[in-house]
Amino acid sequence: MKAMILAAGLGTRLRPLTNDRPKALVEVAGHTLLEITIARLRQFGVREVIINAHHFSGLIMDYLKLKNNFNIRVEISREDALLDTGGGLKKASWFFLEDSRPASFILHNVDVISTIDLGLMLESHQQNKAMATLAVQQRETSRYLLFDEQMQLCGRRIIKEQKTEMVKPVEQPKELAFTGIHIISPRLLEMMSEDGVFSIIESYLRLAGQGEKILGYHAEGAYWRDLGKAENIKAAVQDLKDHAFKIDQAL
Repeated sequence: MKAMILAAGLGTRLRPLTNDRPKALVEVAGHTLLEITIARLRQFGVREVIINAHHFSGLIMDYLKLKNNFNIRVEISREDALLDTGGGLKKASWFFLEDSRPASFILHNVDVISTIDLGLMLESHQQNKAMATLAVQQRETSRYLLFDEQMQLCGRRIIKEQKTEMVKPVEQPKELAFTGIHIISPRLLEMMSEDGVFSIIESYLRLAGQGEKILGYHAEGAYWRDLGKAENIKAAVQDLKDHAFKIDQAL
């Protein structure tokens, strides 16, 4: 199975930890976020990964060389200018379309840690024949994705902007928080009409409005933490001590 790790961001919320390194190389208890993410993906059979990189991209390449790519195939998609999640995936789409029979793949933020069962998530994705499956949870956030009773994406709500966008009418949509973990069918890559810098959520909303299956996957009960802020790194170290999650030592 293949995956893409989104690691190109500047990591501004992680400063000063990112003053001299990319966020992918920020450490939790001696393990980089990139190492932790790759370890998680390997647990679920991923052996080929592409990583988008921009901020201190050379350090990421040197680190991977030092680690012998963690004994899997690793490609780097260098972005001279940040392309956001959608633009980054579109630039790296060749990696998933090079196979004669492209398969569904995982898209995973480098700055999140979770115990979400990606195997069960993939099963759900395949059984529902979804174009994309997004791991979501019921918790507070500044940006909600909205779903109907069948867990099909129908809109989003951005708290700070007091903005609600609906792509199809639903009387009482479910407001759920996105985890930054997706499983995507290769067909989506051919239907991304957006260009340049854009969020993949823009593509999801447009396609959901056109009737495509962009589904939410309930990941309630699983551990999840956003590591985009320096204080969250400290919290994750404590979580590790409390056995809320563990880091695969096989790498």
